[in-house]
Amino acid sequence: MDKVRIGIVGLGNIGQVHAKSLLDGNVERGELTAVADAFPDKLKQYEEQGIKVYGDADDLIASGEIDALMIATPHFQHTTLGIKALDAGLHIMVEKPISAHKADAERLVAKAKEKPNQVFGGMFQLRIEPRYEKIRELVQGGELGDLMRVVWIMTDWFRSEAYFQSGGWRATWKGEGGGVLLNQCLHQLDVMQWILGMPAKVSSQVGIGKHHDIEVEDDVTCYLEYPNGASGVFITSTGETPGSNRFEIAGTKGRILLENDKLVFTRNAVPSDEWSKTSKIGFQQPETTIEEIPIPPANEPHAALISNFVEAILDGKPLVAPGESGVGSVELANVMLYSGLLNQPIELPMNGADWEAKLNELIENSTHEKKVVEVSSEDFTASFRR
Repeated sequence: MDKVRIGIVGLGNIGQVHAKSLLDGNVERGELTAVADAFPDKLKQYEEQGIKVYGDADDLIASGEIDALMIATPHFQHTTLGIKALDAGLHIMVEKPISAHKADAERLVAKAKEKPNQVFGGMFQLRIEPRYEKIRELVQGGELGDLMRVVWIMTDWFRSEAYFQSGGWRATWKGEGGGVLLNQCLHQLDVMQWILGMPAKVSSQVGIGKHHDIEVEDDVTCYLEYPNGASGVFITSTGETPGSNRFEIAGTKGRILLENDKLVFTRNAVPSDEWSKTSKIGFQQPETTIEEIPIPPANEPHAALISNFVEAILDGKPLVAPGESGVGSVELANVMLYSGLLNQPIELPMNGADWEAKLNELIENSTHEKKVVEVSSEDFTASFRR
């Protein structure tokens, strides 16, 4: 095999982005050969280009037209479709989140482990953005010293009421399994755990439909405790404007700040813990140097990850974002919400079955009704780079 025949199931905003990358030739040795979607009007343009189209995902999986499947459907379908595709002998790449909840994510990972010759990738494109690659290098390379504190204020996710009413599945327990954490913030949660590792405990305050007529969370403030005693705060909202995107990590050797597309590293001449023990002056701080680190632009990160997926299939190249590594972000989204609903701290790793039971209860008891309205199209790609 010198090319990978790729199929896409789910032709919403992000599915169309991936299709365009393949059709434009941005993925060397990757070819879009088939697509599937439940809405026939989304299939016509692809059929006109000679691509096989299917109205049902099962038909696409069984078609024999593809070697790999990209899954870009609503969240709850990711696990079932992923397992079906793996059982059919296909490689899979799953959009975020890899599953709607941790228990399902573990089921998908378990199935993938039964198929070691099939590639399971996740679409976590922020991992190949230079700014986050550099932060990870500084943190994991020891230049920041021991972690002391992390704060991520991620409130530039404003969405109007019309956005949430544009689809019956949007912002519902049954359709998405959560709100701003699972939908908008999943990539940030992935990057945070990719850089810093998982916290040991979380305690959250969540607003359910605080700013919108929805049944899921749209406002969250979460306190995190890390295994080494460091603390963290994660704040997000879809109701605040103007919003902020400020990512700050403090360590014993200095502070990293990413804001307004500027990455600044303030370095301590002497680590803070060492200075605290040796300084003879109570109010004096160690000298610092401030370094603004240039950030090159991200070059088609979605296409780059798909290319990496293709290379893993054809050449055995390691994945940038193995599918199983997507469990961490799902767990963070779930546990932050669960803690807020219970109004109590939760230690990690969380019991995925407990949250699955709570989520099923929320789905069963849902009485929320929404009137689906049409909204004008938006520049969806503008929301990729956060």
